[in-house]
Amino acid sequence: MSHLVKINLAGGLVSAGDLLTILEAAERAQVEQVRFGNRQQLFFEVGATHRRGLLHTLGQAGIACEVDADKHPNISSSYVVEEVFHNTAWLREGVYRNILDLFDYQPKLKINLIDRHQTFIPFFTGNLNFITSDTSNYWYLYLRFPQTNAVYCWPGLVYSEDIPGLSRAVEWAIFANKDQFYDQPAADGALLHRLVSDSQRFITQPITTPLSLPDFTLPYYEGFNRYGSKLWLGIYRRDEQFSVAFLKDVCQVCLRTRLGQLCTTPWKSLIIKGIALADRPHWDAVLRRHRINVRHAANELNWQVEDHCAHGLALKHELVRHFNEEDVRTFQLCFAIKTKPKTGLFGSIVVRRHFDSLTQTGLHAEQYEVLHTRDFNPNSKDFISFRKKVSRENLPWYLTQLCDQFYEQQAAASLPAAPPAEVASPSSTAPDQPPLYQCRRCFTIYDEAYGDAAQGIAPGTPWAELASYACPTCEAPKETFAAVTTRFQPA
Repeated sequence: MSHLVKINLAGGLVSAGDLLTILEAAERAQVEQVRFGNRQQLFFEVGATHRRGLLHTLGQAGIACEVDADKHPNISSSYVVEEVFHNTAWLREGVYRNILDLFDYQPKLKINLIDRHQTFIPFFTGNLNFITSDTSNYWYLYLRFPQTNAVYCWPGLVYSEDIPGLSRAVEWAIFANKDQFYDQPAADGALLHRLVSDSQRFITQPITTPLSLPDFTLPYYEGFNRYGSKLWLGIYRRDEQFSVAFLKDVCQVCLRTRLGQLCTTPWKSLIIKGIALADRPHWDAVLRRHRINVRHAANELNWQVEDHCAHGLALKHELVRHFNEEDVRTFQLCFAIKTKPKTGLFGSIVVRRHFDSLTQTGLHAEQYEVLHTRDFNPNSKDFISFRKKVSRENLPWYLTQLCDQFYEQQAAASLPAAPPAEVASPSSTAPDQPPLYQCRRCFTIYDEAYGDAAQGIAPGTPWAELASYACPTCEAPKETFAAVTTRFQPA
């Protein structure tokens, strides 16, 4: 019998000394392998006989952990991209550290601290998504209500030092009013704002410019790479497992060469920044000693799989092999494999295992649904079903089709726009947009502007004219849908 231990590495940062302490404690508990998670945390399994000793050692070192639980999600941040992938005018290591140090409680909601100019770290996988603005030390806040895809833009830019306090106030208000905000696709963001504002005052600035995000491109995050006069090293493991012995050697090289910290990523990899050119032989020796390969194909690095999910990882390997054999282009796309009903993964194309009763009882073969986000924007939560009830052996073929559709769409978008048939007069005003309707079971959206071609519903068909309707994703009836007035388009 074993227990799963989770250690949150706040912001994806961990000092070499702290990580070495964790690894030595794990080694004494006969742990040989550890993993990093989608929210930049650390996982490993410990045998029942060593559990108490491990927890005692970690407690003495002041290192908090959870065993067989995830009540306190890690605070995720984009610190890892600073300098190596992107430089921001005002967001530096000190700003991240100041914010993280001000958290005097363990959040129960997922919190993201993200630079809006990068595309390596997902923007909206948290419940409280703080995204940088052009105003120094002020952030947009996009709040995604728990267990929903309903998003609310906080009506004011948030000051850096107020992020921990505001997060605590929002969390308290949501959990004190669960019936209104938890698992409610039509949750009232304005009401939440009033409740928080009445309880405490925070420094804000008005939003003068809507949030604009860059087009998604995943940078290559492996191997030795030069920036300025230094190097950074990215390490990815195909099986997601890092040996304790290897990571101990990594920490010891960091300490010998005066590198204070390491960074984890949402792609379950490790990045070490600030390596001096003269110190590269030390790192080459560690990689050679542990037989670490650091040059995998780019189309293997753009996948998100649930944490400690052997089934999803095996499926990923099958699909990557097909892409390699058929030389399928996947640039500007990222993929997610979901084997559980609700997991907040990031992806422009999603392979989701069917959760109907027949599949669960094994009455027919393993089946999947292939979805993509509207316009293939991985930061959107507006999913479109491409194919349902796809067998495992047919998945590669449908994914290749969908990749082709993406590039055809890109090619069409790059063509010059045709001149409009009519130009509206300056005094005319556009009509109000009709509301979206969202399935409360799986969060699929019906937008009358697009209709539902798979069910023969033409674009422009109002919701009220649908005598009966079934969700294209989970087949829930029309009564399961609720109106959603917010149209969220991050890009």
